Amino acid sequence: MTTSSSAIQIPAPPNVVLPIPKRKGDDQLKKSVSQRPAPSAIVSLFSGAVAGGVEATATYPFEFAKTRAQLQSNSATRSSNPFAIIVNTAKIDGVRSIYTGCTTLIVGTAFKAGVRFLSFDSIRKQLADESGALSPMRGILAGMLAGTVESVIAVTPTERVKTALIDDAKKGTMQYKGGFHACKTIIQTQGLSGLYRGLLSTTMKQSATSAVRMGSYNVMKDFSRRKNLPQNSATTFGMGAIAGVVTVYATQPFDTIKTRAQSAQGANTSEAFRSVLQSNGIRGFWSGSTMRLGRLIFSGGIVFTVYEKVAAAMTDASF
Repeated sequence: MTTSSSAIQIPAPPNVVLPIPKRKGDDQLKKSVSQRPAPSAIVSLFSGAVAGGVEATATYPFEFAKTRAQLQSNSATRSSNPFAIIVNTAKIDGVRSIYTGCTTLIVGTAFKAGVRFLSFDSIRKQLADESGALSPMRGILAGMLAGTVESVIAVTPTERVKTALIDDAKKGTMQYKGGFHACKTIIQTQGLSGLYRGLLSTTMKQSATSAVRMGSYNVMKDFSRRKNLPQNSATTFGMGAIAGVVTVYATQPFDTIKTRAQSAQGANTSEAFRSVLQSNGIRGFWSGSTMRLGRLIFSGGIVFTVYEKVAAAMTDASF
């Protein structure tokens, strides 16, 4: 009698998946990154205002040098070096002169940045798809519309006063004692329309600037998220700086015409265009681009970084 020896089949134990313990802070991280709602209107306005004030304070010397360069009509004596303009002005008129119109710009920049981010976030919500994403073209459109709103409400009057102050100090007439005095004097002598001199050129410049700046930043931000890049201050600063570089060379002619139109003497858009072309040629439309580039690289990084941080902090506090 033969017995068949067969191997005893022992069933394999079922797969046991051990739960991965949650690390402290995982829920908060997921909540803050994946589930954070879009900023409310108040958060957008306040965060933008804070970001604008910080940006203007940190980068004003570049803005001063750019405006001085654009107001020079003699191409033989003009300087394109922002540091040379700043140093020469400080030697002749003192260090305080470099900050002529600074208060006006800080207040104005805080106000207009608040309006810009509030407008952009509101328009973005209307143009975004079901997932909340915004296509590149819709991002540019949102930026353009936000820039138009920003120009009419905030940019044109504050830029008019700032430019008039710098031009007045350059000529040595000193008819304005400060930003509020300049605003009052312009309204008294030229009416409210005097405060909105250069509205067309400013709106063209601001809508183009906002479209390029906000649109390019939006594209880079969406790209960084798809590639799982770290969403930290360094990444935000870098994207904002790149957006600033693109913005300068794409919109500088609008800025030059706007500055000429808003000088202390004043001119309409067509007169400002002819003045730049006759005195400096085609290249004159990119006058001050070096100064504006230096400012917008830093301001682009600063304003988006500060805005994202303040908005995130305020949203998380109420979330």
